[in-house]
Amino acid sequence: MTDPAAVAMHPQEPTFQQAMEITVQWLGLWDTGELSDEVLADRVGELVASRDGARGFFVVSLAGDCPLMDRLPEPLVAQLAAAGEGVVDLSARNLAMSTAMALHHQRAGDTSQQGASERVAARCTELLRLLPGAAVKARLETLFAAAASNQGDDVAFLERWGYDAQQKAAIAAAVDAVAE
Repeated sequence: MTDPAAVAMHPQEPTFQQAMEITVQWLGLWDTGELSDEVLADRVGELVASRDGARGFFVVSLAGDCPLMDRLPEPLVAQLAAAGEGVVDLSARNLAMSTAMALHHQRAGDTSQQGASERVAARCTELLRLLPGAAVKARLETLFAAAASNQGDDVAFLERWGYDAQQKAAIAAAVDAVAE
């Protein structure tokens, strides 16, 4: 297990696996009141400065049981917003993937996994509503173009995951819902 204090003291970029382990530890400390919103936000700000760090943070925080991403403390939102387009990009991609997977699980009759995917999608929606508007608008327009009309830079992203027409329509609707 990676020591989160050591990563905070040594600014080398964590691996994806390290970032997940660190996030689990930090969220546990935050959930029990041992880390304040501000301290957690500062640590997360350092973690999401790298792509693997951000990926690890979001895998754990979006899919996990910790209520952090349901509450979205203001200091955390500020750090995520300051991290820039990388966080916006990962949030949009997580919205697309969780939306498509919710439909996949619904078709398979797996209501538990469907609910988990829907929770990730809802968390992404709320986060995207709080991130810088211009960056979110531009990123979601690209995603929408790919999902709704098979055009633009995200076509390859959607094709890589093999999403069908229904899943793409659900993604387009989820993108629309962010603006509501």
